[in-house]
Amino acid sequence: MTRRLRLAIPNKGRLVEPTVGLLRDAGLVFEVGERALVARVQNFDLDILFVRTNDIVEFLADGVAELGITGLDLVAESGMDVPEVRRLGYGRCRLTIAVPNDSPCRAPEDLAGLRVATSHLAITKRFFADRAIPVDVIPVSGAAEVAPRLGLAEAIVDLVSTGSTMVVNGLRPIEEIFSSEAVLLANRAALTDHSEVLDTFETMLAATLAARSRKYLLMNAPKAKLSELEDLLPGLESPSIIPLAHEGMIAIHSVVEADQVWSLLPRLKAAGASGILILPIEKLVS
Repeated sequence: MTRRLRLAIPNKGRLVEPTVGLLRDAGLVFEVGERALVARVQNFDLDILFVRTNDIVEFLADGVAELGITGLDLVAESGMDVPEVRRLGYGRCRLTIAVPNDSPCRAPEDLAGLRVATSHLAITKRFFADRAIPVDVIPVSGAAEVAPRLGLAEAIVDLVSTGSTMVVNGLRPIEEIFSSEAVLLANRAALTDHSEVLDTFETMLAATLAARSRKYLLMNAPKAKLSELEDLLPGLESPSIIPLAHEGMIAIHSVVEADQVWSLLPRLKAAGASGILILPIEKLVS
C-alpha cells in the first residue's frame, strides 16, 4: 500500500504559526498537539511532520518527506539541490552584516582580516569569497548579536526582520547579503511520482495566498460612467458588469489589490460609484 504523502514543517520558531495558519486557511483539517510530531490531515492524503527547521531540506533530499516548508536562507545554507515549488510571501527577513555602533567599518571590505560570527556559515563564506575579502568566519549556534560584546568577533552576519534586536545590542547594519522568506519545496522524485497530488496541494496554497492580497469590490454606477470606472479598476482581467433594474444603472464587480483599496475608494466615488461593498476573498484561482 502506498503511504500518505508527508509535508515537513518547522516545529519551533517564527515560521510555525504562519505556516500552520496557511495550511488551515487552505482548507486542510488537522489537529496539532502540544508535543505532536505528526498530524494526520483528515481531508487530504497528507501527513504533516513537525521537525527541526534545519532538518527540513535534508528530509526532502533523502525522501523522508515529499514536501517541505522552510526559509530560503536554510535552503541556500544547505547547498542541497531541492526543487523550489513556490515562495510563500511570509517570514521575510534579510541576512545582514552588522558591526558595533562605534566600529570604524562602513563596508564589507573594511572587515578584511577581522572575525565575523554567524550561524549561516556557508552563505557567509560564499559572500566574502566572492568579494575576495579575507575574513575569519566564527561559527555560533545562536544569539550572534552578543558576539562582538563578548569579544568573539568584530562583526556578525545574522537574520534581520525589524532590526530592533540589533539596535538593542548596539549594532548597525553595513550590507544585506541575502533575502529570505518561507518557501514550499519538494522532493525531486515526488515531482514526477506524485505530480497530480502535489499540483493540487500547490494550487490550494497559491489560491489562499492570492486571496489574502486582494479584495472583492461591488458597486453601483451610472452606465455612462463605465469607461471612466473601468480605467480605475485594475482587475484580474476586466470587471463584471450587471444591468440593474433602474434604467441606465449598472453593478460593477471587480477584484483589486488589498493595499490599493483605500486610495481607490475616493476616486471611484468621484467617478460616480455608490453603494460600494468591500468583501474578503476566501480563495482565488487564476
